[in-house]
Amino acid sequence: MRFVATGVRGSPGVSWAGRAGGRRRANGSWQAFTVAWVSKRLACSTWWKCYVDIISAIEFDKSGNHLATGDRGGRVVLFERTDISDNASRRELERQEYQAARHPEFRYKTEFQSHEPEFDYLKSLEIEEKINKIKWCQTANNALFLLSTNDKTIKYWKVQEKKVKRVSVMNLDTSQSSDNGSTSSPGTSSCRALLPNGGCSEKMYTPNNNLSFPPGGCASLRLPVVVTGQEFNHVARCRRVYAHAHDYHINSISNNSDGETFISADDLRINLWNLEISNQSFNIVDMKPANMEDLTEVITCAEFHPTHCNTLAYSSSKGTIRLIDLRQSALCDNHAKLFEEHEAPGSRSFFTEIIASVSDIKFARDGRHILSRDYMTLKLWDLNMDSGPVATFQVHEYLRPKLCDLYDNDSIFDKFECCLSGDGLRVATGSYSNLFRVFGCSPESTEASTLEASRNPMRRQVVNPARPARTLTSLTRAVRRGGENTSIEANGNSYDLSTKLLHLAWHPTENSIACAAANSLYMYYA
Repeated sequence: MRFVATGVRGSPGVSWAGRAGGRRRANGSWQAFTVAWVSKRLACSTWWKCYVDIISAIEFDKSGNHLATGDRGGRVVLFERTDISDNASRRELERQEYQAARHPEFRYKTEFQSHEPEFDYLKSLEIEEKINKIKWCQTANNALFLLSTNDKTIKYWKVQEKKVKRVSVMNLDTSQSSDNGSTSSPGTSSCRALLPNGGCSEKMYTPNNNLSFPPGGCASLRLPVVVTGQEFNHVARCRRVYAHAHDYHINSISNNSDGETFISADDLRINLWNLEISNQSFNIVDMKPANMEDLTEVITCAEFHPTHCNTLAYSSSKGTIRLIDLRQSALCDNHAKLFEEHEAPGSRSFFTEIIASVSDIKFARDGRHILSRDYMTLKLWDLNMDSGPVATFQVHEYLRPKLCDLYDNDSIFDKFECCLSGDGLRVATGSYSNLFRVFGCSPESTEASTLEASRNPMRRQVVNPARPARTLTSLTRAVRRGGENTSIEANGNSYDLSTKLLHLAWHPTENSIACAAANSLYMYYA
C-alpha cells in the first residue's frame, strides 16, 4: 500500500497542509497528482506563539465526515468532508461506480476556544489550557457534540449551524445623506436629532446638544428591525463542565457505546460520568496506595469497548493491559483479564520498565483485538488469548543503543499514539523525524512502510532488505515484524528527536490517515 498526501484546506491561526489528488491504476497502486500545497506557516514573533499552535489531539467522528483537532492553546478546530454529497441523484451515483475513486478532501469548518489557562490557588498549581484528548459523541438534530479535556477539566460542547440575524432597518433617515452618497460623521447622526421620547427636532443632533422633553411628547417611535437571513454561522456552546473530580492530570477520556456515559482517567483513578450530570461521578478504579511510597505503577490510558457497554480496558506504566467488567462490582479493583508479555530471562536492564510503559491503547472496530503502543513497539492483542500479543511490530529499533542519551534528554518519556484501520488489517503509529510507520497485521501480510509527514511523504522511506522468515512461538504465536525497516541511520538518514509525530488517527471506513507534526496537519490516503 502506498500512501499519498491529500487535502486539508487552510484555517485561520493554524498551519494546515494542502492537497493532492490521485488515480487508482489497474494494478491497485496509486499515481499522485502534482501536490499543490496551501501551507501557511505562522510568522511567529515569539516562541510562545509557536508553542500554543502545536497540535495535541486529533480525532475522526464515527462517520468519518468530520475531523477535530486540539492544540496547546486550548483551541478546538473542526473540519468537514467536502468530496461527498448526501443529495446525489441515482444517475450520479451509478456514474461514480465506473469512475476512479476520488481522494478524501476536508475543509475548515469552525474553531472555538475550549479551555483557558487556570490557577489552582489551593495547590499553587498552574493548569495549562492544552487539549489532551477529544472524543466525538452521538449527533442529534444536525448538531455535533464532542468532549474535550485538559489536565483537570472536561467540557461537553455542542456545535450547530444557526441563521445569522441582522439589523435590516436602522433608526436613521437616509434622506439627509450628502449628494455623493457618503454619510455624516460619527459625531452627528444622518437624520434629524432624536428626542428622548422618539420624536425628532429639525436641527442636527450633536453630543453637546441639550435635549428637552416637549409637552405631550411625539407620537412617532422608530425602532430598528432585526431579521433572520439565509446565511448560516457555526456556533459552539459549552453544554456542561465536568470538573473537580481528578487530583492528577487527566490522560484519557472515552465514550461508552450506550451513548449516555463516559470515563475519564488520570494517573491513579478512573471515573465514570453521565453526560447529563456534571456534578457527580463514580470512581470505578482506584490504584492509589495508602502510602504513596508504595506506589509502583500508574494508569496511562483507558478506553471503553466499542460495542459492549460493560467492558473497558486500561493500561499501566508496567506494560500491562487490564480488562474489567463493570457488572462484577462497583469498584473494579479486580480485573477480568490481564494482558502482559513476560520478558525473557536475563534481558532486564535499567530501561526495561521505562520503555515497557504503554502510552496508548485502541480497540479494533470489531472489539476483538486491542492495539497498544509502548516506546519501542506496537503490540496487537487478542481478547481471547491473554498469554501474549499475537503480533509485535518494531517501530524504531535503531534507537535501542541510544537509550542512555534518550533518558538524559527525556525523549524516552515521549508518549506516542497508535491507530487501527476500520477493517482491522493495518496499524499505524508515529516516530521521530516526523515519521510514521504503517504495518499490515493480517497473518499473511508483509507490509511495513515508513513515511514522513511532509510535502513528500515518500522522501524518507528506505528500501526494504530481504524479509527474514517469520517464526511462530507455541505459547503466544507472536510475530515480530518491522525490524527490517529500522536501520535508518545506516542508510544515511539521521533522526531528529526534536521533531516527533505523536498524534495520528485513522479514518473509520477508508484507508486515510490524519497526522499532526508540530502545528501542521497532514492527511494521507492509499
